[in-house]
Amino acid sequence: MAPESGPEARSGTSGSAPPSASSGTAPPAASSGAAPPSASSGTAPPSASADFVVVANRLPIDMVHLPDGTTQWKRSPGGLVTALEPLLRRRRGAWIGWPGVPQDPTEGDQETAYDDPIEQDGLFLVPVRLSADDVAQYYEGFSNATLWPLYHDVIVKPIYHRQWWERYVEVNRRFAEATAGAAAHGATVWVQDYQLQLVPKMLRMLRPDLTIGFFLHIPFPPVELFMQMPWRSEIIDGLLGADLVGFHLPGGAQNFLILARRLTGANTSRASVGVRSRFGEVQAGFRTVKVGAFPISIDSAELDQQARTKEVRQRAREIRGELGNPRKILLGVDRLDYTKGIDVRLRAFSELLDEHRVDPEDTVLVQLATPSRERVSSYQAMREGIERQVGHINGEYGRVGHPVIHYIHRPVPREDLIAFFVAADVMLVTPLRDGMNLVAKEYVACRSDLGGALVLSEFTGAAAELRQAYLTNPHHPQGVKDAIEAALNQTPEEGRRRMRALRRQVLAHDVDRWAKAFLDALAKPA
Repeated sequence: MAPESGPEARSGTSGSAPPSASSGTAPPAASSGAAPPSASSGTAPPSASADFVVVANRLPIDMVHLPDGTTQWKRSPGGLVTALEPLLRRRRGAWIGWPGVPQDPTEGDQETAYDDPIEQDGLFLVPVRLSADDVAQYYEGFSNATLWPLYHDVIVKPIYHRQWWERYVEVNRRFAEATAGAAAHGATVWVQDYQLQLVPKMLRMLRPDLTIGFFLHIPFPPVELFMQMPWRSEIIDGLLGADLVGFHLPGGAQNFLILARRLTGANTSRASVGVRSRFGEVQAGFRTVKVGAFPISIDSAELDQQARTKEVRQRAREIRGELGNPRKILLGVDRLDYTKGIDVRLRAFSELLDEHRVDPEDTVLVQLATPSRERVSSYQAMREGIERQVGHINGEYGRVGHPVIHYIHRPVPREDLIAFFVAADVMLVTPLRDGMNLVAKEYVACRSDLGGALVLSEFTGAAAELRQAYLTNPHHPQGVKDAIEAALNQTPEEGRRRMRALRRQVLAHDVDRWAKAFLDALAKPA
């Protein structure tokens, strides 16, 4: 349970259903280099055995090279893993992804850029090889310096490099080929997130017998912003290779439907997309592609159970003691990313201290910031800016042995993170833009005591469901300060009323419900 994936990296996911994939003809190849992999009979190779396949940028475990030259595997962080691993274990499934260590794609089997399947801790995994150059251009380049900022409202200006795009096409082809080799005839394939938007079409060209779903874990941008993308038609065409394209919110689905009509000439119908009941449709050649909204969630029951344990409760008391037993603890838990609004909450907290609306003697803020994209210069600059901000506030309002902000820039063990949720009086979730933000839901799931308060940005997907949080506009500093002050000073009765309503939502709409909704929709004919 690590702070959000990049996607959002934290927890939760869900899915939907297909028309019969083999009945229609495959769409034509995309025009600018996004051609499908060479090939295909449309039948599974003899080695293919998985009836259900998850395709994601990362495997749920990471390969680690040890000093003695050997390798071992460890669980990788990220919300996608937390969300989909239980689902995969319950089905005869496989997971296609990169193991986290750069390799020459020609290592091992010279005819493919992926390795033989392995079984690790009960999971059937197919590692896709990426070189250091692949990581630099496909992942750090096109995925995270082009798509990520474009899809997050251009908070940072996207960079459009043709070389990055060409590598993105090549790596997506590699994932499609690995999936085609692992999936049994007629299998269901669920492709995940913005790094692999070309895979649905490529895979359909290789294996028209498959049922293919795609889910986007980050926001899908407004039409006017997406039109900046030089390869906009190829990306929309790539997604239309799926039988079902899923988004967190109806707004993202609506944007996609408009773009499908504008960029591909596809016919769309029933374009009013509801959260759980209604779908839009796109006619792509002889195929009907369904488009819907599926708000992702978490394994809330498991978190609730863990947070109730004696060990976690004891650790929460220890955390309060280590912080000096303050009257109030504010908590932020984020991947270190410019979309998360960490600077927004730090600035608000500083001004509340300056205006004497918060007492530095009895209130502390804990910011857990998981390292992210450390080699990217804009992320390095952001980290330096946040750490300067923390230092300035502590220098201004703290005293020896009593800082007002405790800043931790490293991954936190799962048990400790749950204990922080239990210990915190106010959870600060202030992204400028976020697809869902599962940290907010995790905090709520951990508060069986009905204590605590959630300050939540209106620009998260979670805000559409968690209406009893203290909702705020992160672009409005005064509003953020007012929300934090209200959360700090709520009465016990008000706090219980709000938390009870929040928990009712989070416990009822868990990750299983999300996945079932998507996969049920995927399984139904259009």
